[in-house]
Amino acid sequence: MSEDKKNADAQAPEQAQAPAKDQQPSTELTINDLTALKQIIDVASQRGAFKPNEMMTVGSTYNKLETFLTAVAAQQPAAPAQEGTKGE
Repeated sequence: MSEDKKNADAQAPEQAQAPAKDQQPSTELTINDLTALKQIIDVASQRGAFKPNEMMTVGSTYNKLETFLTAVAAQQPAAPAQEGTKGE
């Protein structure tokens, strides 16, 4: 009986660790995800998916997202140039 209990105890930590590994990748939000979201908002608005009273909120969020993505894009070319000068 003690062996069964040891086996059950050994399996419990493995099962507890598995969800933690599965949850970690789902929390990532990349620049590509944000760019896709911007495109989704654009297509949805062109197709009339939003009601007129929702357009102000959607437009404001779209503008914030676009500003953020523009700022990130402006920083990305500068980052490799800085890294290249560090090695010299």
